[in-house]
Amino acid sequence: MPHPSKAYEDRLRRVIDYIYDHADEDLSLDTLADVAAMSRFHWHRVFRAMTGETCAQAVRRVRLQRAGFLLARSDAPIASIARACGLGGQAAFSRAFAEAYGVPPARFRAEGQMRPMAFTPSQELTQMFDVTIETKPDMRMAAYAHKGDYTQIARAFEQFSAVASARGLWPQVEGMMGIYYDDPSTTPEAELRSHAGALLAPGAEVPEGLEEITIAGSRMARLRLKGPYTGLPAAYNHLYGPWLQASGEEPSDAPSFELYINSPMDTAPDELLTDIYMPLKS
Repeated sequence: MPHPSKAYEDRLRRVIDYIYDHADEDLSLDTLADVAAMSRFHWHRVFRAMTGETCAQAVRRVRLQRAGFLLARSDAPIASIARACGLGGQAAFSRAFAEAYGVPPARFRAEGQMRPMAFTPSQELTQMFDVTIETKPDMRMAAYAHKGDYTQIARAFEQFSAVASARGLWPQVEGMMGIYYDDPSTTPEAELRSHAGALLAPGAEVPEGLEEITIAGSRMARLRLKGPYTGLPAAYNHLYGPWLQASGEEPSDAPSFELYINSPMDTAPDELLTDIYMPLKS
């Protein structure tokens, strides 16, 4: 019987091959998620957790490798090589190339030596977390949409809290929630989409002016983080890396979300509890 991680190994290899074969074409997150046959909501986290770099970083690295080969082995103009490798105009290409290779393209070509950019995955230790699988019913969230830098979503949470206090909504709230739809490494900061609000008790009405978000009931992986929110990246890396590889599970086409069990307003950072939910395919 194949190891549970084989399905993810195949996806990673397929995407890596596609990046090398189509370096001068559209290599957006949507395109690579389609190649991986996985929802874009999850693929960027899976790739990062399993390889140590984002999809965007991998694409940039492969394009620069190709540019180095063409500089060393051809007489094509530098601007043409930049375009052929999907690296934009000559000025931007020269800056990116010098950052990667330590010398600008013209000097690299003059030296006549091909310097490979060997990729060494991140070897940082992965913190371990307990993950359980639960079957959740449909859930309803009342929320404000936030667009832009995720680190600025606190304003939307504050706005929700103000409305909940003014309208006596708190008895109907079962926990604060956040949903983050886009990958910050590939989506312009101004276009990042998220929702900030709360999980509502069954039958609770959504106040005017707030959006109602329905999260379809399904099997879900739940990871509980105890500690400050700065621990969330490590928690996501474990959930989308070691745990997912060994689980035999696959995320469904729905975004993950965070449920905040308590509040930093009255809880010490080390005692904060955050549940990360990943919807799973049946």
